[in-house]
Amino acid sequence: MGIALRTLQRWKRQLAGDGDSVDRRKGSSRMVSHRLTDEERTQILRTCNQPQYAALPPGQIVPDLADQGAYLASESSFYRVLQAHGQAHRRGRARPPQEPREVPRLKAEGPNEVWSWDITYLPTSVRGVWLYLYLVIDVWSRKVVAWDVAEREDPKVAADLVSRACLRERISKRRPHPLILHADNGNAMRAATLESRLEELGVLRSFSRPRVSNDNPFSESLFRTVKYRPDYPRRPFQTVKDACGWVAEFVEWYNHQHRHSGIRFVTPDQRHSGEAQAICRQRQQVYEQARQRHPRRWSRFTRCWRQPEVVWINPHHQKTKPIRLSW
Repeated sequence: MGIALRTLQRWKRQLAGDGDSVDRRKGSSRMVSHRLTDEERTQILRTCNQPQYAALPPGQIVPDLADQGAYLASESSFYRVLQAHGQAHRRGRARPPQEPREVPRLKAEGPNEVWSWDITYLPTSVRGVWLYLYLVIDVWSRKVVAWDVAEREDPKVAADLVSRACLRERISKRRPHPLILHADNGNAMRAATLESRLEELGVLRSFSRPRVSNDNPFSESLFRTVKYRPDYPRRPFQTVKDACGWVAEFVEWYNHQHRHSGIRFVTPDQRHSGEAQAICRQRQQVYEQARQRHPRRWSRFTRCWRQPEVVWINPHHQKTKPIRLSW
């Protein structure tokens, strides 16, 4: 209510007859002698809407009126009048505020449901010249389903890469649920060449919000793993062939040897092929047997080896409705 404790105590004394009845609260009186009249407010609004002032803010209108020897009100009064009439916004031919893009929320319950891809730089021996590494990862299994190294960022290279990945993973239009390919807002990602190829393959597209890298976390995390490997070359790549040789070795290690922490430390290939469930059940049995031999070493439960059933990009809150992509 905005009332201090001392004010409430003084009012109680006034009701009891122990104090004076003067309201000592500070504040402006209801009748302000220097308040703008309705005619003055109308004149301010009419002046701001004149053709020469329609695209200017009050900060430029008031000085121009002063140069002409006219004073209507202060700059803050101009703003208050415009605010009262719903005109305290960008004036003139400025583009109206755009609605924020909807948050991409993608759900994967199995392999080949949601893919994520991106492009990163690889250094070369020539200063200012880069190689481009294309990587496509399955969000559910974390498996690298396709990769390529090119000398430029080309939508045609991306289209051919996705086509090879769909052919290798046997992705077709006859699937009950189409594959979703998630990416950021780069030129190669939004190119018409890739869009037409995805339409032929029956693949839906999904994009991150502008300037929000967290909407594509799986590709960003994969690039961090690529460039922080102990065997990552300390010197730049000399040729495209050298880069392809190293990336091929990395993908082989990542898919078949790397125990990924996000999928209970099984390899992406084991989870992609369905072997991870049996591996995790065997681990659980080993821990249960160890607990039976030494029960005092566990306070309550053994380590959870259960595989995550659902993987999200931007998971929903409990009170939000899921967003479904229409085919």
